[in-house]
Parts: sequence; C-alpha cells; structure tokens
Amino acid sequence: MLIDTFDRVATDLRVSLTDRCNLRCTYCMPEEGLQWLAKPDLLSDDEIVRLIRIAVTTLGITEVRFTGGEPLLRPGLVGIVERCAALEPRPRMSLTTNGIGLKRTAVALKAAGLDRVNVSLDTLRPDVFKTLTRRDRHRDVLDGLEAARNAGLTPVKVNTVLMPGLNDDEAPDLLAWAVEHDYELRFIEQMPLDAQHGWKRDGMITAGDILESLRTRFTLTAEDDGERGSAPAERWLVDGGPHRVGVIASVTRPFCRACDRTRLTADGQVRTCLFAREETDLRAALRSDAPDEEVARLWRLAMWGKKAGSGLDDPSFLQPDRPMSAIGG
Repeated sequence: MLIDTFDRVATDLRVSLTDRCNLRCTYCMPEEGLQWLAKPDLLSDDEIVRLIRIAVTTLGITEVRFTGGEPLLRPGLVGIVERCAALEPRPRMSLTTNGIGLKRTAVALKAAGLDRVNVSLDTLRPDVFKTLTRRDRHRDVLDGLEAARNAGLTPVKVNTVLMPGLNDDEAPDLLAWAVEHDYELRFIEQMPLDAQHGWKRDGMITAGDILESLRTRFTLTAEDDGERGSAPAERWLVDGGPHRVGVIASVTRPFCRACDRTRLTADGQVRTCLFAREETDLRAALRSDAPDEEVARLWRLAMWGKKAGSGLDDPSFLQPDRPMSAIGG
C-alpha cells in the first residue's frame, strides 16, 4: 500500500510515456519546443510494465492513466496496454491525449484493453485552435474524438483550458457541443505548467468565471459530495441530466486532502504531486537489478514523504522546475 503521513492512500498511478508532443500549446511549452529526453534516459517498455506490475500487484494501485507529452507518440503503447491488461488484478486503464492520433489507434487500443480516454480540446474554432497550439490539426482532434467514442473508449472526457482573450467566451458553446456528441466536458483552471513561466494568477479564468458563463445558458445542479470521492473534478448535472460537466479548480479550490495519486515520469522518477520539487529515482534501481521488493520499498518511502498540499493556493507559488511534458498531466 502507498500511504502518506496524512493517511491518504494512493490507488491511482499516472504514467508519462514520453516527454515529446506534436503540438506546441501556449500554456505548456514554447513555440520552438523543448530539449527532449535522450532515448537511453527514457524507461523501456519492459521497465514501464515492470513498474506498473509492482504498483498493481504489490502496492495497491487499481487505476493506471497513461500520459505524456503525447502518449500516442510512444511506439510501444498498444503493447504496453495489452501487457498491463493481463495483470492480476487487472487495473482500470485510461489515456490522456491530444487526440491527433486517435483516429488510427482507437480500435487497437480498445482491443488491447484500454478502458477510456481523456482528450484535450480547448476550442471549437479552427483558427483559435491554431493560435493556441501553433498547429493546424483541429479536424484531426475532432476525428479522433469520434473514433474513440465509436470504438467504445467511453466515457470520452474532453479537457478544456480557457485562456483570456482567446477562447474565454466559448464555455457555453463547448458544453452544448459536448452534450450533442455525448462527451463529458471538463474545464481545467490554467495551472503554472509552462516551461517559459508565463502563467499569472491574476489573469487566469477561474472556476467561478466558468460556472457563471455556463449558467447564462444552462441550469447546473451540483452532484452530491459523496459522488465525487477523490476525483479532481467537481461535477454538475446539465439541465437535470443525464449529461454532466466538470470543473477542475486546481488553483482556486485545491483538492489535495482527497488526493489518491502517484506519478511516474517518462525517465522513471516517482513524483508524489504534479508540483512536487522532489523525485525518487526508480530507474536506477531497475537498472541495477534491484528486486521488486526494493523497488516497492523506495516507492513507499517516496509516498510517505508526500506533502499536505500542492502549494497552488499560495499566491507566491513559483512554477515547477520541470515542464509538464517531462512529468505527465
């Protein structure tokens, strides 16, 4: 079991498969991209599967989320999913993606054992998409979403970040579109995850702003607190249901007290929080032929040191020293 000093138990593992991405979202990385990790620094497919096996069979992990960078850029992704689906007990598995490669991979991922996907899409307007991502791939994301839904990777969740002066007027349109296509929309407050350190708290679109905008067109009914559990999103029924919309208010309404996550970076480091400064090196243990018991011991020790909160609710918070693409969302 992965427990910390605040009696939180981690059952949800986020696994970054690569630091590379085929978009250049303004809130994530600079236009010229980043210096990617060298291939020898990345975990191999076998190393990833071994760590997930240890997490699932020894440490109590029940959910695995594959992230990046962009995880669909990982050549061995389908094989990794298939091998993890064969574990006993079988973890629930999902994928966070920008959706560009889903049209060609959704069926194979479903057949391999993936349960569902989260797809990032911030706008319904192709010109705004190009401005936000610096790439002209809007149609590819829409096609990927449709392919995921048709393949049964459901519920398909759409993650949206609203940016001042770009797409901050789109919340009601995005929700209407999500309801029409049977996607579950989740708005995420912009977090300080950009490598260029351009995030400013006083310019972000808050959860309150988002809900105020949505209520100009929809009636929102809050879910019971008991239904949320450790999920990061507060959810509301839309016009009485059955569709729901979520808001992840990481900055203005932190949910650290219920956090059940542990994170594995693409180069084999354990992070107890997306915004943690400290890392525990599991890659070195793997490559020095440490037994599973030693790897599990290091992981437990890392989680025991997890802090009470992320620090995002502190106005003086400084951005982490590693970009989001190296850590995993």
